[in-house]
Amino acid sequence: MKPLLVTLGDPDGLGPELACRVLGKGAPEAPVLIVGPEEPLARHAERLGLPAFWRRVASSEEAREGVSLLVPEELEEFCCDPGRARPEGGRAAGIALGRAARLMRAGAGRALVTCPLHKAMLMEAGFEFPGHTEFLAEAAGLMPDDVTMCLAGPRLRVGLVTTHPPLRGVPDLITEQRVLRSLTHLWEFTRRLGLDAPLAVCGLNPHAGEGGRIGREEIEVIGPAVHTARDRGIDALGPLPADTLFHRAARGDFSAVLAMYHDQGLGPLKLLHFGEAVNVTLGLPYVRTSPDHGTGHDVTGTGRADAGGFRAAMRLALDLTREAG
Repeated sequence: MKPLLVTLGDPDGLGPELACRVLGKGAPEAPVLIVGPEEPLARHAERLGLPAFWRRVASSEEAREGVSLLVPEELEEFCCDPGRARPEGGRAAGIALGRAARLMRAGAGRALVTCPLHKAMLMEAGFEFPGHTEFLAEAAGLMPDDVTMCLAGPRLRVGLVTTHPPLRGVPDLITEQRVLRSLTHLWEFTRRLGLDAPLAVCGLNPHAGEGGRIGREEIEVIGPAVHTARDRGIDALGPLPADTLFHRAARGDFSAVLAMYHDQGLGPLKLLHFGEAVNVTLGLPYVRTSPDHGTGHDVTGTGRADAGGFRAAMRLALDLTREAG
């Protein structure tokens, strides 16, 4: 059985602590291979009164049961500074993520679960990516707009047409092709989850453009993409005004919502599901999930962080690869 790959994210943040609190109590139904430095795991395990629950391996082929740890050579000497955001943590996160992405592309893992990284520290360390989504797209030989960022909670699931551009650049990035691509990814994802309600598509402008009086993106771009999607068998409605759409989605009218930009979609989702939603990158050649929260440097080592998001990310990764396992 192929292992479930787990990256620790920024090792000065919550990743190693979450791994200890969840995996230190026993691996899930699949073997787990952690990719990252050992010292942060050892430090948090000692603080939590846990034995070393992992065994060191030199390759993914050795990770066939329980919890294993693969330490990239560049991280053998890494020493963590829990609770502090620094470029060294960003560098460690980038190195481990790159190694895990190469393993996944080679077919060595069942799925990839990533713990949070600090975007600013990742970029300061020389990795020119604003987040996991863009990093993993390039590592898979894809363009950033070939994949779709999606967050899934118990009641609400939201996909994004754009991920992390400045807000002033968003309208130019909303193209018919991007909307259609994201609708296709979101449709396939919700069907794999066994959901059968339609998808809802947000407008870009207030009141979904008010018939062209407050912008024409809904008429010229988003509407045609929805029409094409419906011709291809995707049950999608829209564009609809975002200010009322999410109320309907939260009560179960839709399997998922496609939002045009980051805060339009993730503000409502995190209001409902903060700390329990799962980030899923749709369009990769493998399953990738992650907790929806950040590195939590301010609560690292305090025991106050909720491990529910990490557990949910592990569970969804397993569910989405049930046949492969």
